[in-house]
Amino acid sequence: MKKVPFSCSRGRLTIRGHLFGEAAPGMPAVIVSHGFLANEKTVCGYAAALAEQGFLAVTFDFNGGGLGSRSDGKSADMTLLTEKEDLLAVIRAVQGQLQPASVSLMGCSQGGFVSALAAKELGSAAIRRLILFYPALCIPDDARKGHMMSYHFDPDNVPDVLGYLPMKLSGAYARAVMDMDPFEAIRGYDGPVLLLHGTEDRVVDISYSRRAKSVYRQCEYHELPGGGHGFSGKQDEEAIQLIRSFMRPVLGGE
Repeated sequence: MKKVPFSCSRGRLTIRGHLFGEAAPGMPAVIVSHGFLANEKTVCGYAAALAEQGFLAVTFDFNGGGLGSRSDGKSADMTLLTEKEDLLAVIRAVQGQLQPASVSLMGCSQGGFVSALAAKELGSAAIRRLILFYPALCIPDDARKGHMMSYHFDPDNVPDVLGYLPMKLSGAYARAVMDMDPFEAIRGYDGPVLLLHGTEDRVVDISYSRRAKSVYRQCEYHELPGGGHGFSGKQDEEAIQLIRSFMRPVLGGE
C-alpha cells in the first residue's frame, strides 16, 4: 500500500497527514476525518481499505484537534467550526494539488459532524458522497447541558477554560455550538449518505443518528449490533464492507 506524506495550510497553521493509494490526476478521492481527542492514525485502516478499493484516500490531523496531533495549533483554539475550516482547507488542497475526478468525505464522531457540516456548505456538486460513523451530533446539546465528555461547567457562565485533561479546551469550544441546531446545521446536502452507528455507543446516543437519517434525501442507514463508539472486530469488518459497497458506484463512473 503506497502511503506518502501530505500537507496543506489554513492561514498560518500547517495541516499534516498522508495520502493512501495512487495520487494520480483523475483518481476519485475520499478525505477521512478523525474524532475528538484522536488523530489520523485512528482512521488509517479505513483509508487503507478505500485505497485498496481504488480510491485515493486522505487522512490528516486537525489543528489542535487531538492527542498526538502532528498538525499545528493548540487544543485551546480548537472548536467544531475551526475543524470545519481545517477540512475545507484540506478539500481545497486536494482539489488543487491532486486534481481528483471527485471528492467524497468520511468522518468518525466529531469528524463525522465536521464532515457533515462541510458537505452541507459545499453541496453535492463538490462532494460526491458522504460517510458518517457515529457522528457526534450531540455536541451542541452537551454544551447546553454543561457536560462535554469529561468537561463540566456552568452553561450559563461558560468559563474561559473548560478544563485541562485529557487536553486543554477553552470556553470557545462550548460557545461555538451553544445556539446550534445540529440537524438544521447539516440539512441540505442532497448527495448519497452512508450513516452507521453502534447499538452500544455510550458516548453519542444512537437517537441522534436515528433522527439524522431523516434529514438526508438519500441515506443508507445501518445500526451495528454490539458496536460501541469506535468499531472493532466484527463490527469493523462489517463497516468496511458497507463502505466498499456504498462507494463502488463511484468507481463505476456514477
